[in-house]
Amino acid sequence: MTDSSLPAPHVDDAERRTWLLATGAAGAVAGVATAVPFVASFAPSERARAMGASVEVDIGDLAPGAMKTVEWRGKPVWIVRRTPEMLAALAGHDAQLADPASDKDQQPEYAKNATRSAKPELFVAVGICTHLGCSPSSVPAGSNNPSLPADWPGGFFCPCHGSTFDGAGRVFKNKPAPTNLEIPPYRYLSETRLLIGEDGAA
Repeated sequence: MTDSSLPAPHVDDAERRTWLLATGAAGAVAGVATAVPFVASFAPSERARAMGASVEVDIGDLAPGAMKTVEWRGKPVWIVRRTPEMLAALAGHDAQLADPASDKDQQPEYAKNATRSAKPELFVAVGICTHLGCSPSSVPAGSNNPSLPADWPGGFFCPCHGSTFDGAGRVFKNKPAPTNLEIPPYRYLSETRLLIGEDGAA
């Protein structure tokens, strides 16, 4: 005797299994698609890395006399490949500088020298004026700028309040900036790679 109150099956077991598997697979794909951006959101952004982590820089393409700017801890960091002429211009004006021997603590020990660098030809400095945080400009020797002395040896000029720094970031006397430009910690990974944010001259 058949119970007429029960509905007759509309889909056989094999078809039902196929449908369930397809639905489950689609759900799994959707779950992965949702999870990937969620997990990726935990990875630090380029800016977050620049705000705290060390920054690796390729200096292999930096021509003599050229400057590259990168961001480290939210600050601009200059990397200048100095020419022999730029290095020669660092001498002969110590009497005009407020701290020519870099006695104040604006640099690591390996940059406490006349070039304020681990290697003379490569200058690395935080590009922020030590007066009120403006960003100076690079001005080569012999520039026709009325704000600079006629015997300007080349270096950096802050247009905000007129502070001047030589090619090693040493501040000239009687300027608003109280100290030389800051030299960040850095080390060479190779002849063409620089790591800013970690100490070590080599």
